[in-house]
Amino acid sequence: MDRRTFLSLALSAPVFAQGTKPKPAAPKPPAPKMAAPAPGVAWTQWGGPNRNFQTEATGLKDTWPATGPRVVWKRPLGEGYSAPVVENGVVYTAYGRPREEMIIAMNAETGATIWERNNPMTFQSDAAEMGNGPYTSPLLIGDRLFTTGVAGRLQCLDKKSGNVLWTQELWGTHGGSRMMYGYSSSPIAFRDLVIVPVGGRGKSVMAFRQSDGGTAWAKLDYGNVYSSPILVNVNGLEQVVTVMDGAVIAVNPHNGDLVWQVPFKADYSIAVATPVVGPDNVLFVSAEYNAGAKGIQLERAGNTTKATELWNSNRLRLHHGNAIRLNNEIYFCSGGKFSQAIMTGIDARTGRVLWQERSLEKATFVWADHKLITLDQDGSLLIAHPSPEGFKVAARAPLLSSIAWTPPVLVGTRLYIRDRKNMMAVDLS
Repeated sequence: MDRRTFLSLALSAPVFAQGTKPKPAAPKPPAPKMAAPAPGVAWTQWGGPNRNFQTEATGLKDTWPATGPRVVWKRPLGEGYSAPVVENGVVYTAYGRPREEMIIAMNAETGATIWERNNPMTFQSDAAEMGNGPYTSPLLIGDRLFTTGVAGRLQCLDKKSGNVLWTQELWGTHGGSRMMYGYSSSPIAFRDLVIVPVGGRGKSVMAFRQSDGGTAWAKLDYGNVYSSPILVNVNGLEQVVTVMDGAVIAVNPHNGDLVWQVPFKADYSIAVATPVVGPDNVLFVSAEYNAGAKGIQLERAGNTTKATELWNSNRLRLHHGNAIRLNNEIYFCSGGKFSQAIMTGIDARTGRVLWQERSLEKATFVWADHKLITLDQDGSLLIAHPSPEGFKVAARAPLLSSIAWTPPVLVGTRLYIRDRKNMMAVDLS
């Protein structure tokens, strides 16, 4: 027995009257250990493993006690709406502070900072009351972390140290669209490339080599908006689909060539939401500012893709946030700038409104374990069961505040959520 253990035992031993013998103490049961969360599938990009805000996590409870789910940690973070990415016990995201934009790596179990990288930033949003960004989600590929800042800076960082490996200035060097609220398109990976909408002349969409940041290709003349691209496979034909100023388009990720385009225009270039595609290759795109919504059928025709508009509606307007496609239905909050943004369910193939729920406004979602994990803009977390018949809430807990517009991120049973000032991890098992 070492000296420290001996002194500890001696100081804590009970004192007995002279001539008495102590009774042997009953053995204490071992203290229960808090079960560690299942590792789960890493969330390495905007929208999760398949960029559709759905994951294969299981073991999630359908309800909580009155106090809500167990809070693992909560910490102040700073301004911004950047959705985190999570891999191997590390959370990566971005936040802003005066004249700086910060990239941060945190311990997923404690929220403690592992490293931070600051970038000087002078951009000022036209909506100062809503903050100054950043808005984009980082992208993890191997040992590298790719980020796009509010002033159009694309960076590649070493994910273990935060050291900058290369930088591309999408606005300055490449003449990209200078958005009034700042750059907000999250990057996407394709093989050894990282692809981003830019909006410059001849540089609507650009691909950079992950290894050294060199330009692989740059094509087209559309201006940029705020939306993030997705990768779609139409019966074996891979294509990057993205909303641009005046059209939703698809490009060949190998060379940037235009595959198809369908007119789609939001006033002031304010198209924010990411397109959503279903297993039937019906693409949903929506925006506020007189853009409305469209359902577009994608079909392979030889070595190209045919895009046919199935329906359009000026009534359905996804301002920002995300939409979820489940079976034949799409769920999202419609409205928000010129009317209340209310929870809406529609038929994906016709655009027919199935129902609307006014008790939930400007919510974001992740789908897992047959549950729609929902965060509304006031910071309440919900477990819900949407169907063609309606929206049934199974559990609700007020956890955050300060405009919680960032979609939740789920890895295993651990959920990561943030508002404009704080970040929190909760356990849903």
